[in-house]
Amino acid sequence: MALDYPTLPGDIDHLIADDHAAVDRQFQHLEAGRGNRRVLVDQISFQLALHAFAEETVLYPIWPEIGMTDEHDDAEHEHQQIKELLVTLGRTEPGQPEFEDALSKLIAVTRHHVDDEEKDELPEFRQKAGAERMAQLGKEFLAAKRMAPTRPHPHAPDEGIAERIAGMLAKPLDHVRDLLSGKQKEMATDPSGLLTPQAQAIVDAHSSLGPLPFEILEPDQARKQPGPDDAVKKVMADQGIEGPEAVGSVEDLVIPDAAGGQMRMRVYTPAGAGAEPLPVIMWIHGGGWVLFDIDTYDASCRGLCNKTGAIVVSPEYRRAPEAVFPASHDDVLAAYRWVQQHAASFGGDPTRIGIGGESVGGTMTAATVLQLARAGEQPPAAAVCVYPLTTGEQFGESMEDAADARPANRALLSWMAMHAFQGVPEGAQDPRVNLLGWSRDQLAVMPPTLVITAERDPLRSQGQQFARDLDAAGVPTTHRHYDGVMHEFFGAAAVLDEAEQAQQEAATHFTRAFGAARATAGAAPLGGTSR
Repeated sequence: MALDYPTLPGDIDHLIADDHAAVDRQFQHLEAGRGNRRVLVDQISFQLALHAFAEETVLYPIWPEIGMTDEHDDAEHEHQQIKELLVTLGRTEPGQPEFEDALSKLIAVTRHHVDDEEKDELPEFRQKAGAERMAQLGKEFLAAKRMAPTRPHPHAPDEGIAERIAGMLAKPLDHVRDLLSGKQKEMATDPSGLLTPQAQAIVDAHSSLGPLPFEILEPDQARKQPGPDDAVKKVMADQGIEGPEAVGSVEDLVIPDAAGGQMRMRVYTPAGAGAEPLPVIMWIHGGGWVLFDIDTYDASCRGLCNKTGAIVVSPEYRRAPEAVFPASHDDVLAAYRWVQQHAASFGGDPTRIGIGGESVGGTMTAATVLQLARAGEQPPAAAVCVYPLTTGEQFGESMEDAADARPANRALLSWMAMHAFQGVPEGAQDPRVNLLGWSRDQLAVMPPTLVITAERDPLRSQGQQFARDLDAAGVPTTHRHYDGVMHEFFGAAAVLDEAEQAQQEAATHFTRAFGAARATAGAAPLGGTSR
């Protein structure tokens, strides 16, 4: 499910198509007979309830004003059918004839509705309303989703016409919400049946904490929601596993950012570190340039510190929308240069530095190498890109088959891009983001690179393609793919076997490169440098 014309991530038609793709993928799980049938239907009901309310309050009222009266009437009629079917599904159980009949009808009606919207109505709307309105309507669409769970009272005397209309539209959806009452804690899990038992336990734990969907919240609200680290900590607590993983020492430094201010950088030193300088790994946290911080990715840094015997440093760069692209990238580059210049001050060896990160941390890993090469500066000894974003486009089959994945899904990626490139939409085409647009010469500047991808991740296809591009350009490239796990799995080594394996892969990659760098330095003439 994707529109066949260009949109920006925050445009209303783009956001609508993201919702369509996620729901259709969940329909596919139901049709294939996999996953938790009850939870799948409950999640679909929740998503369609929010989606319908937002369309009916933001989009459909405009259609008659611009000559789309027939389209308006047809869409509202189909929405009413969908709502009635959702109520039936909520009061019946999988396997019951009434449930299965309602589900078959829901799938058919929804797909017909989606087909009409994406092929005819949304393109016509964009043409008549103007592309410049799409972003503002996108903001209103998300705002409507945030207010949808409340119950307006259409007969209250102090309410205006807008509130009465909203109340009447919401009324059928109140029945859906009533039926979903008490099920909030299953709304954020992955019920597809495609995860391993250990991975399933993590997404179930995250969902049990009751997070609201990040992708409908304002950034400051989203940052207060439970993160992937909270899910792992809950599983650890449930299993009696103590944490966090111990290292020799952890210290927070304050270093300059790229805008004349300051940023925090955490330094992890392994136990038993002696006087000899140790190699250094700069590990860049993820969060789509908007969410999370170095605390969220603490477990990854601890694991790499112990598995490599290296010092791990992690910078807390500025985030959007307070500081949009390229602020995060600039801070990471500034942090890397600071580490090169000051490594000795915390026991590090400036001739043996590696770089890596998760999600957009993997993006900024590659971007930093490219920027160093452009400036003629010494590159890192090795790079590790864990499920990186490598293009701002909705690239590859994983945008369809993992559109509904958790914790990262297609709608969340659009939400992140909407904020990260606010006011600078051209930033998504910048080489620091569009790694799939790199020339062979640009790819060739990368040091030995490990790319890690996960099955239940909408970024899977673009990470795989980046690994193929690197390999074709002659870069020593290793690609490791893990089935049955999700985006953000890397830091879960305490409770997930695949995360332990992936961290060990990354550690081996770094230590091999550090050994090669030391050998090269040892072979250099007296006073020479290793490059």
